[in-house]
Amino acid sequence: MIIDALQRLATAGFPIFDYQYTGFGAIYFVDFIMLHKLLGMNRLLSLEQDKSLENRVSFNKPFSCVDIKMVPASSEIPSLSRDIRHIVWLDYDGVLRKDFLSDIQSAITVLPAGSILLVTVDVEPPEDYDYKQVDPDFDSSKNVLGPKQWKRYFEHHASGYLGLGLSEGDFGKSELLQRSIEVLKGAFTRSIVARPELEFLPMFHFDYRDSHRMLTMGGMIAGPTERRLLRASTIDAAIYYRGDFGTQPFEINVPRLTRKERVYLDREMPCPDGWSPKEFDLDPDKARQYREIYRFLPAFAEILL
Repeated sequence: MIIDALQRLATAGFPIFDYQYTGFGAIYFVDFIMLHKLLGMNRLLSLEQDKSLENRVSFNKPFSCVDIKMVPASSEIPSLSRDIRHIVWLDYDGVLRKDFLSDIQSAITVLPAGSILLVTVDVEPPEDYDYKQVDPDFDSSKNVLGPKQWKRYFEHHASGYLGLGLSEGDFGKSELLQRSIEVLKGAFTRSIVARPELEFLPMFHFDYRDSHRMLTMGGMIAGPTERRLLRASTIDAAIYYRGDFGTQPFEINVPRLTRKERVYLDREMPCPDGWSPKEFDLDPDKARQYREIYRFLPAFAEILL
């Protein structure tokens, strides 16, 4: 979906080909491969702070145009060039922390107009090792983490972005997605205040499951020219586009299907509302979910070598 959005922006006049992409490629570089092959981007920078992975990261680097720096995002963001536009994806694999919010503020402070910032966080409850940052004396053998501790965790890391009058009930497991949305939204909107000639325009707001439930939010740092180009693009017609963080996130639900079932469904896409296949059982709601995301799903094959 991010690739589709960038293609729409390129068509509208944003020179995506000349942007620099900065992300966390780890040892797989999936996003780097797609951006280079599908969009022709050649300025690619992967950040990795785990020094123990340095050899594997270097070995798995997919293209010569990918630069690797073994540093945390906080060290590199202030050094990003002000002379080119950027796509920065802070793809964190943990629950919200104050250093994540500092990275967001730093990025919005330095990135030039037309740049795109995305942030991903885990919205599952903080684990024992997360909570020990707040209370080093916490003993998981004697106590169980719950809303009381999760509230204290969020207050420790993001008190300035939380609403007033929140109770422990507002930090139950089912509420942590909304608390994370509030914090990230506040980080985006407050950070741009220091640049009154610009604004942060929401574009992406995804709720999905990887091994954990994850949240991705992002948008564009824009002046009048970028706002005009964005409005003239077709991105607002995309089913995943969210121009307001106050709306519900786009929930990515991938039905469990066999390869044969997917091939059959693809022949019927895009299907009308209420449609379901006759050859096998699939709820119409699952067919609708597939209709929303089939264009963006990768195809995998199992090969015996």
